[in-house]
Amino acid sequence: MLEQKLAKCIESYPDFPKKGILFKDVLPILEDNDLFRELTAFLSIQKIITDADAIIAIDARGFIFGSAIALACQKPLITARKEGKLPGELISNSYELEYGKNSLYLQKKAINKYNSFCIVDDLLATGGTASAIEEMILSEKKIITGLCVVVELDDLQGKSKLKCQVISAVNFP
Repeated sequence: MLEQKLAKCIESYPDFPKKGILFKDVLPILEDNDLFRELTAFLSIQKIITDADAIIAIDARGFIFGSAIALACQKPLITARKEGKLPGELISNSYELEYGKNSLYLQKKAINKYNSFCIVDDLLATGGTASAIEEMILSEKKIITGLCVVVELDDLQGKSKLKCQVISAVNFP
């Protein structure tokens, strides 16, 4: 089963990037071509992906999974980047992390071309990052079909910050 394979593959690092955080590293998935292919196939057929006009991948590990999903389902890919990484007219939103504060930016012209979006990221923890994107898209009178993540950390209840549906390939307490 995919969920069990992912749970065995994902590595945990206590006290990273700061004390009290248990970091879940999804990068070992990329070392297993079969598992990465199976994960991409699973996520690409989810209704929240197929119903979207475009995929929004979140900086930085979300780019990896978002790119694979966008390619597999032949959808455009839009990147949500950190400050100073995108040219042109931008929209932005700030959010809280488990270990700090950050901001994300989208190119306005990129999102103007489409009406509905699925957000893709590697992990859902407290929900701040995905919520920031959701708020930006909704403020532009667009639709969020859902959030698609590889890992969801259930105890942090990030899903509760979102209005959209969440699909995760593996859940951890």
